Parts: sequence; structure tokens; C-alpha cells
Amino acid sequence: MTFHERKVQFDREYKPIEVALLTFHGVPGFDVYNCSIPFFWEGSQYIYGRIERRSEWSRSWVRLFARTGQDDYTLVPDSMIYQLEDPFISVINKELILGGTHVRFSGGKVETVYSYFYRGKNLEDMLYFTTGPENMKDVRVVQLKDGVGVFSRPRSADVEKQYGSASVVGFVKLRDIGEMTAGRIASAPVIPDMFADGEWGGCNQCYLLDSGLIGIIGHKSYTHYSLQNGKQAVYTNVSFVYDPASNRIVDEKIIATRSSYPQGPAKIPELKDCAFTSGIVMRPDGRADLYSGLSDTIEGRTVIEYPFTGFGNIITVGE
Repeated sequence: MTFHERKVQFDREYKPIEVALLTFHGVPGFDVYNCSIPFFWEGSQYIYGRIERRSEWSRSWVRLFARTGQDDYTLVPDSMIYQLEDPFISVINKELILGGTHVRFSGGKVETVYSYFYRGKNLEDMLYFTTGPENMKDVRVVQLKDGVGVFSRPRSADVEKQYGSASVVGFVKLRDIGEMTAGRIASAPVIPDMFADGEWGGCNQCYLLDSGLIGIIGHKSYTHYSLQNGKQAVYTNVSFVYDPASNRIVDEKIIATRSSYPQGPAKIPELKDCAFTSGIVMRPDGRADLYSGLSDTIEGRTVIEYPFTGFGNIITVGE
């Protein structure tokens, strides 16, 4: 069964437990989407959101929002503004790590992209500390018991020629977050067989499991052509379980698609079937709230069963 066939079957069989769209206040005229997961810091809950006008491309900022109700967030006044896309957060050794994609222009056109990283304990004064390799989005970090894990995401014509898939994912272990440089990220050994020919994807949020495995909430994507809808970029929410000892994926499944969330607008018709994963937040009932950007305009939430059943429970170290 192809991944597209699996996706169609999932859409046919999925029965939502609970779904919602997030509402953002304080940024009139802007869409907010492709957010970080909600996170608690010093007693309050926040989320970083990508904001962009509907009519513009690659002209995004990342802003901090505070939770003001169920699925309701309000801009934190005078908070730092980051010239980034698609923010993500992790906690490493009691510090918050904020990352996102920085787009570099030349002559009015996108020249390349980088992942930028900030660290700190004060949300009002995060410190930029490193940049990832050129033309690499979706670099992610995870706290390990004895160091820091870094997932890379090379994507290029050379990658596609060598591996068949449009992108691959690599993993490297560091002793400390201070060792994370573009060179170390680029040197990460590739994890084999994550994507088939014509697919691409990456890690969006990573979680250490008590089994020593790493649970990954990510995205898997491909281009689909149909007589009815024409060319569509299809992005799905997926989960992986990664075994760092053998450098292989031991479990992978679809956990949601665009149709798993409430309906909403698309930035362009080609993005109607896009769900760009943010990550999960565990619930008291043992299920998980899964967050995702939707069609480059909005952020959604759906409740799913725990995605790593049989492979360990999420643990936190270094917080």
C-alpha cells in the first residue's frame, strides 16, 4: 500500500474525539499558523506563532502569545519579534530553546533558508546562539539522559538523487547544547528508509521515552495530482519511534491529516490538504492534544490516542 493509499484509508476511517481551531488576539490583519506547541514557563502557558498576512509569502514573524482561554491566545505586548517561520520549542538543561526558519532574500527572491536558535530562561531576553546548515529547515533537539539529541533534515537535488526521497533525516548526539553548530548538524548520520521516492518530511517535536527510544511527532509529505483538485501538496501528521542504538525507525503511522481538523481557508488552492505538524501535549486522561498548522492560514487541535503505545512513556529530564 502506498503512503497516499494509507492516507486515503486513514481519512475514511478516522473518527475525531475532539477538534478545535485556535483563536489569536492582538495581531489584526495577520494569520497565525505553524505554531510551536503550547508550553508552561514560570507558571503561565504560552505559544509561539508564525504570523503573516494572507497575501504575502516568506514575510513572516514569530510572536509570543499567552493562553487566555481554552484554545484562545493573546499577544504578549512588547515581546520579542523574531524574523522567522515555523517556531518550535524544547527545554534543554532547564533552558528554553526556541528555533525557527530564517529566510534569506537576494534581489527580492528567496536565496536560501537556515534554522536559527535562541536560548534562555527569560522569555523577554532570549539569546541567539547558533545557526543550522544552509538550506536546512526542521532541525530539532531533544533532551537525553546523557546529552542532547539533534535531528537534521537535509533536502536538495543531491539528496533526492542519492536517496530517492526529497528529504532525509539524520541524528547526532551531543554532550551539550553548546556543541550544536552547523557542522555538527550537517554531519548527522542519515536514518535509513524514513521516506519513499517522491516523499519528504521531517521531525517537528521530539520526546525521550523511558525505554530509551525517542518518540517523534513529525510530518510526511508528497505531491498528489487529481482530475478534481489538480496539483496538491499533501502534508500529514505522523509519529515515528526512533531507536538511537540501531539508527532506525521502529514504528511509523499517520496520526492526523488536514481533514482531521475543522474546515478553514487555504493560502492558495494547492495547500488545501496541508497539515504542518506542531507537536503533542499530553492530557490528564492519557490521550494527547495534537496541534498543527493548517493550509498556511490557521492552527488546529485534535485529540488523539497516545501515539507511542508499546514503545515507552514520555519522560522529562533536564527541566
